[in-house]
Amino acid sequence: MADQNMHDDPQQRELLRVCRIGRAQGMKGEVTVRVFTDDPEWRFAAGSVLYSQDGTDEYIVERSRTFKNRWIIKLQGCDDRNASESLNGLELYGEADDPDDMLEADEWYPKDLIGLEARMAEGNGVGAAAGTVVGKVVDVIDSPAQSLLKIRLAEPVIVGTASDGTPTVEKTALVPFVDELVPDIDLEAGYLTLDPPGGLIAGL
Repeated sequence: MADQNMHDDPQQRELLRVCRIGRAQGMKGEVTVRVFTDDPEWRFAAGSVLYSQDGTDEYIVERSRTFKNRWIIKLQGCDDRNASESLNGLELYGEADDPDDMLEADEWYPKDLIGLEARMAEGNGVGAAAGTVVGKVVDVIDSPAQSLLKIRLAEPVIVGTASDGTPTVEKTALVPFVDELVPDIDLEAGYLTLDPPGGLIAGL
């Protein structure tokens, strides 16, 4: 979908991270991408406009396809392997949708998640009481596999003893930001729910 506000000040746009370009695919300018959106069919549709992080550079999708669960895209003007290799590591952003549409698409800005209270989900696999407060989201960290939520624990947990006899205290936990482990997010109410496997979060 083409940008409806092409002449707006790019600094006024609120942009949603869509993908990070990876390796060149073949010799004709295609690239593999790591996807950060749950709606790649729309974001990578022919003619879609993507942007650099600051919104000043535009990249128009010429075509896209999937191969073995990986998205491969071709951007206009990127017509050979040298051009595609030069894009490796570039992160591309799309214009934010209406907030209600974003909620339906399960798309989030990291800043939206930071500060949310983390509670145990109903029927969680470790048997904790539903609604038990685990802590607060203090950061969203990229990792090679998926984003991670850094949660400051409401109650620090002693997990061992150092060589000098002082207790080792765990104050934070990292939870992969995937649907199975973070089943519900309620921005208006200011919380998200967790269903972690045993051992992922100290004390659970």
